[in-house]
Parts: sequence; structure tokens; C-alpha cells
Amino acid sequence: MTIRVRELTETESKEIERVARARTETARLVERARIVRLSAEGKSPPEIAEELKVNATCVRLWIKRFNQDGMLGLQDKARSGAPRTYDDATVGVIVATALTAPQTLELPFSTWTLDRLAAYLVEGKGIHMRRSRISDILAAKGLRWRKQEAWFGERVDPQFAEKRGRSRSSTLHHQKAA
Repeated sequence: MTIRVRELTETESKEIERVARARTETARLVERARIVRLSAEGKSPPEIAEELKVNATCVRLWIKRFNQDGMLGLQDKARSGAPRTYDDATVGVIVATALTAPQTLELPFSTWTLDRLAAYLVEGKGIHMRRSRISDILAAKGLRWRKQEAWFGERVDPQFAEKRGRSRSSTLHHQKAA
């Protein structure tokens, strides 16, 4: 016996069509909506599988889940595995801290490095986390680190030249060309 999608309500039909054509939804959800749409058009699971280049068993699974749970059946279910180590609040604190200028926190530097951020999170926020994990969290949020500032380039301290003092007398002075 061939599995077919149940009769769609008008609302479901519009939503399936919208998601199947969407460019902003996840690729998996779009593919699942296309499976339901093609089934509603009367195509069999093997025909749908061939057209969408997926396994026929996969097609049957999504039709069955849609028939049971409607649009919610097309969403991913929670998967097994280790529980999350850090909750959303902790991740939020890490991202907010990384986006805060260190000087506003009365720290003696102007930019964060992973080591500085990790140290501040332990001392200031009580969050113990490896720097590689901090980097992964920030990368997932679209934040990238700048390379460490080199000794040359613009100085952070505006009084640097005054504090440094005069150049050594042993430094050769070049005369300007005529």
C-alpha cells in the first residue's frame, strides 16, 4: 500500500506552498515541504524520491510525520546526546562581554584577546570556560577576532611619545634629500 499525504486544509496548503518556495527557511524544511506538496499533487514516494534526489524511505517518513502532526511534524525532533554544557544565559553573558569595550569595564587594555576574555570571565563573571570554546561560541554568533596588535602601527596610549622619551643618541639621523 502506498502512503499518501492526508487532505490538506487551505491554511496548510498555503503554508506548505510558501515554505516549499522559501529562500530564507532551512534547506531541510524546504525539502520536507516539497515532499508534502508533491504527495498532495498525487505523486508516489518513489516518484518524489527520484525527483528530489532523496531516499524513498525518507519521503515516507516525512509524509507520515506530516499526516500525524501537520506542519510541526516537519520540524526536527530533539536528538539524544550529552546535555548542553552552557545555557543561553551564559552564552549571552559571553557574547555581551566580548562586545563590550574593556575600558568601559575599567580594564587596563583597549581590546580583547581570547586569553584576556577568558581570564575576565573567570574573575569577573565566574564563568570557567576554555578559550577554544569561547572562540567557538563567538564564531557561531558571527563574531571574529582581530589579529593581535603588533608593536608598530598606531599606539593605543596617546602620551606614548612623551612617556617613551627621546630617541637614543646612537640612532643615526638621516639628512633629507635635496
